[in-house]
Amino acid sequence: RPSPLHNPRLVAMSLPALALLGLEPPATDPEAAEAEAALYFSGNRVLAGAEPAAHCYCGHQFGSFAGQLGDGAAMYLGEVLGPRGERWEIQLKGAGITPFSRQADGRKVLRSSIREFLCSEAMFHLGIPTTRAGTCVTSDSKVVRDIFYDGNPKNERCTIVLRIASTFLRFGSFEIFKPPDEYTGRKGPSVNRNDIRIQMLDYVISTFYPEIQEAYSDNNIQRNAAFFREITKRTARLVAEWQCVGFCHGVLNTDNMSIVGLTIDYGPFGFMDRYDPEHICNGSDNTGRYAYNKQPEVCKWNLGKLAEALVPELPLEISELILEEEYDAEFEKHYLQKMRKKLGLIQLELEEDSKLVSELLETMHLTGGDFTNIFYLLSSFSVDTDPSKFEDFLEELTSQCASVEELKVAFKPQMDPRQLSMMLMLAQSNPQLFALIGTKANINKELERIDQFSKLQQLTAADLLSRNKRHWKEWLEKYRVRLQKEIESVGDADAWNTDHVKVMNSNNPKYILRNYIAQNAIEAAENGDFSEVRNVLKLLEHPFQEAEGFREVKEDAEEEGATATAAACAEETRSRLPYCSKPPLWASELCVT
Repeated sequence: RPSPLHNPRLVAMSLPALALLGLEPPATDPEAAEAEAALYFSGNRVLAGAEPAAHCYCGHQFGSFAGQLGDGAAMYLGEVLGPRGERWEIQLKGAGITPFSRQADGRKVLRSSIREFLCSEAMFHLGIPTTRAGTCVTSDSKVVRDIFYDGNPKNERCTIVLRIASTFLRFGSFEIFKPPDEYTGRKGPSVNRNDIRIQMLDYVISTFYPEIQEAYSDNNIQRNAAFFREITKRTARLVAEWQCVGFCHGVLNTDNMSIVGLTIDYGPFGFMDRYDPEHICNGSDNTGRYAYNKQPEVCKWNLGKLAEALVPELPLEISELILEEEYDAEFEKHYLQKMRKKLGLIQLELEEDSKLVSELLETMHLTGGDFTNIFYLLSSFSVDTDPSKFEDFLEELTSQCASVEELKVAFKPQMDPRQLSMMLMLAQSNPQLFALIGTKANINKELERIDQFSKLQQLTAADLLSRNKRHWKEWLEKYRVRLQKEIESVGDADAWNTDHVKVMNSNNPKYILRNYIAQNAIEAAENGDFSEVRNVLKLLEHPFQEAEGFREVKEDAEEEGATATAAACAEETRSRLPYCSKPPLWASELCVT
């Protein structure tokens, strides 16, 4: 059962998420409603009919089988029948010790809970499959956490998130049957319990894939193959969606992969600011296994582990063939479809489009372009050949590229020179040991950083601007030619432009949950001011601010957010930027683990 908290109080609630459960905002006395929500969604008072439980699962973590894991901090309360007849599983994350907490306390703290709460809802409103978050409740109960694992622990407030999903089953749910792993020696707790695996597979398919159950009810192998094909496609599409908004999950272990294709378990995630294909959002990911550009292949690898876990109910030769036939093709198809929409290519599907996208990303990388803002600005690019208009747009576009100071922070060497020298000597004297340590990629990356950092010392702001303009001018000319083909295919340039801009504004968000925005909200909340969390939530519920029919709310949200943050942080410079601006310099120093 949930462990009680002292003085629980509501940080924020998502009305759209709570509406899934049939919960509507009160017409009167909102303070009393907030107090009641805090009481129930802290776990201090258990909901009627709830039967708290914790889910047992295993997982491959950073490529190695970790054995039994399970819900160490999340408690399943039961299912709620929604207003439209759909079933929603609800959890309290951070509610206390479970049978799978091991040596931990089963608690989550304010900073991580705010991040999960806000990102769950942000992803939904971006149109990306995700678990939902109904409430975030904090308290005066404290636990000790060493945030950066550097020997500086501190007391933090226990906080609970109400999570909502059709199911929280994951790839790792089926790994509880795994025999001893050949590398780690660990095994699942339910080895040889084929009866449970069959029961669980029957439940997943009949409940969450009923159309597959109905189509193949008389042939289990075909049914199971159809299920695996569908989860392969869903996962491929999900990752494509992540890539198209610059979202990095951070911990793509098999226990963090949803069996129905949702984004699940928000930990050290991050939305990319400056475009870097090798961007790592998780400060603990030393090898870059879960870097932005690695996400598609890692999720495919995870599907391979799910395939192994389904044997013998689905023979491996069948699932492996499905994976090879479907995953890459589905990912590329969905990714390119989405990118075409982001570029407003709505009439023609040309072979050259893939190259245009690749060259855009390469230009972003070369110029340190802000991923979100560059895409957002492109909707205002005109095919008009007026040189002054083009120059004005180029000026605006390059303003969203990294400054010399930002690049110096980004490429600042991370290793102590003595450590680097020692590692290079080891590589020369004992290459076998050096390879065994597995640091070659890290050393090469550090050498690249040193080289880049050295070059930046001689680079002036004027030189950087000139270089950036040259790169963008080259790509924009190619983009203009491609857009002209669109116009020629329809004839009516005005009608095309209206549709073109509408599609772009519905696929390129103006607002995302950047790390610095979350950090400002966290710091305000830690000082007792929850208004910034609520303002950010309000903004993230409308990420496509220029979408047709949407009434802008940014001014109120930005002004209120700025005031709240300034009061909490006492750092005026951290609060005056609009939420849609390129991040401040200090944002690049944030580390999430």
